[in-house]
Amino acid sequence: MTDASRIPATIITGFLGAGKTTLVRHLLETARGKRLAIIVNEFGSVGVDGEVLRSCGIESCPEETIVELANGCICCTVAEDFIPTMQALIDRAAPPEHILIETSGLALPKPLVKAFDWPSIRSRLTVDGVIAVVDAPAVAEGRFADDPEAVARQRAEDPSVEHDNPLAEVYEDQLMAADLIGAEAGARLKREVLAIVPRAVKVIAAQEGRVDADVLLGLGAAAEDDLAARPSHHDALDGAHGHDDFESFVVAVPEVRDMAELLARLQAVAETHDVLRIKGFVPVTGKPLRLAVQGVGARFRSSFDRPWPNGAMRQGHIVVIGERGLDRAAIEADILG
Repeated sequence: MTDASRIPATIITGFLGAGKTTLVRHLLETARGKRLAIIVNEFGSVGVDGEVLRSCGIESCPEETIVELANGCICCTVAEDFIPTMQALIDRAAPPEHILIETSGLALPKPLVKAFDWPSIRSRLTVDGVIAVVDAPAVAEGRFADDPEAVARQRAEDPSVEHDNPLAEVYEDQLMAADLIGAEAGARLKREVLAIVPRAVKVIAAQEGRVDADVLLGLGAAAEDDLAARPSHHDALDGAHGHDDFESFVVAVPEVRDMAELLARLQAVAETHDVLRIKGFVPVTGKPLRLAVQGVGARFRSSFDRPWPNGAMRQGHIVVIGERGLDRAAIEADILG
């Protein structure tokens, strides 16, 4: 159970257009008088989500309790934006009874969960649960977001973004951090989700965000104390779990002519050298967009994600992650052919 002395917070993650704001609005309508505060992470010229919530007219959530973080992706601006905002909320004369945090469509949820371990807020706040909102039709089509181009534009407009993961990786990170997953879920999607998440989670039907607050709030997950059970694609690189048994390195890859040949080489590398993860971006002759590549073991996905920055060298890079002792020279030679 959640420590009664700490204010619970619920993190709501999901891609742009997945239905996070609709879910939050329905939460407000079913909160039954609970005093809530909402942090909305959006940026750009128009704060649409914040305005939608301000117009809801619900007594338990007056306008002054809705805070917009508009300086960039919340997981990349933790120290500058998120921590001071949380401190200001809990220092109010009448602090909220529960805090809802709607992340941007780019945010990786795990760094946000880790922020609750900061000494200045650790004793006063806890992560009641992480809710991932999934756009089931987009996932079924392999797009993950309803409008991948809009997600790419959002990323390009945010100078604070420190991560550049393919959409499939961000989607998996959202699922692996979650305690509850909401989607217009069919049996196939549930099977796929449960195959990705390495622990018990619930997948619930969420038609147009209509999930009662009694279902979503009060999970008592204390997720900040449960980080090891919430893996991320960044863990092997940033040492989040202190996994000294892993190593990684980057292989510079020049422009390639034959995309299929490159993918075949990468798959062979993964199988021959027992590599855990391969991911990165590669320029392809005649293609203005970068080829985003990601592999888990011998399973690979690839897609053209966005243009190379103006004036930037079309130089690719592939990150290789595996258990310590990888034969770097042999792997580089096999990748470069």
